Amino acid sequence: MEPDPSKHRTSAVFTAAVTLTPAEPEHFDLAFTALTQPCPWPKAYGGDLVAAAAAAAMRSVDDGKTLHSMHSYFLRPADIGAHVRYEVELLRNGRGYSTRQVRGFQNGKPVYVCLANFAAGEPGGTFLSELTEAVPDPEELPSSAAYLAERDGGTMTEASKAYWSGGRSFDMRHVPGPVYLTVEGELAPHQAVWVRPFDALRPVDGLSDTQRDLAALTYVCDYTILEPVLRVLDLPWAKPGLVTASLDHAMWFHRTEPVDDWLLYVQDAVAADAGRGVSTGRFFTRDHRHLATVVQEGMIRAS
Repeated sequence: MEPDPSKHRTSAVFTAAVTLTPAEPEHFDLAFTALTQPCPWPKAYGGDLVAAAAAAAMRSVDDGKTLHSMHSYFLRPADIGAHVRYEVELLRNGRGYSTRQVRGFQNGKPVYVCLANFAAGEPGGTFLSELTEAVPDPEELPSSAAYLAERDGGTMTEASKAYWSGGRSFDMRHVPGPVYLTVEGELAPHQAVWVRPFDALRPVDGLSDTQRDLAALTYVCDYTILEPVLRVLDLPWAKPGLVTASLDHAMWFHRTEPVDDWLLYVQDAVAADAGRGVSTGRFFTRDHRHLATVVQEGMIRAS
């Protein structure tokens, strides 16, 4: 097993993605800009847009309400290493709930849109979805860097290998195994991924630590959510001719916890047909507290 990756890798890519600069609005009530982060693909990483939009929406709410849901569409590919303008429309400010629309613009066109809802919270019953499966501890599993260190194949380049290994801000460890070069494990519509920041998340201007940690979940969730569909279809990421893209995305935040330890991201494929696939995911803490639920549809094109 490799040494602790936190000694030589960093979570700064994520915090840079959600560091916003206030701007003059052109369309709605508030505006911010954010810089898309490097990745070895022709377009920016989808979670980059979701997390920046979440940060923009949260910065528009100043009465203590907490983000509890987001519903997103990815409209156009976003350029890498370029600014996206996030315009926030204040749709509603209520006593219990508030709603924001966020649109991301680049090159004069909308590339992303979402609705984000915020809740004040109130007394009520509590129910936690149960984690019924037994999975190995993350310390027993290889990191992406360890898995890829001596492996090559398909469309995997040195740049993409370096990105999968340490460029995503989070250490990720798959159960039953990754789908980078081949599908490790059975071709089943289910997997789990342990995720943890490579090092302590840095403060982000304009966000509380709790808000930053919610944004961290929106950022990291998109990397692997389509993998249960790829797994059951026997389509590893490095398969020649494979093209994927996020289409739409929904996320619900049930409770807040610091994102500073391992979280288990349990994922299931729901459907695949007509060049699209849908997966669901649930984030759990190590002591099985259910933090958030994700549903995402993506384009899956395999020539």
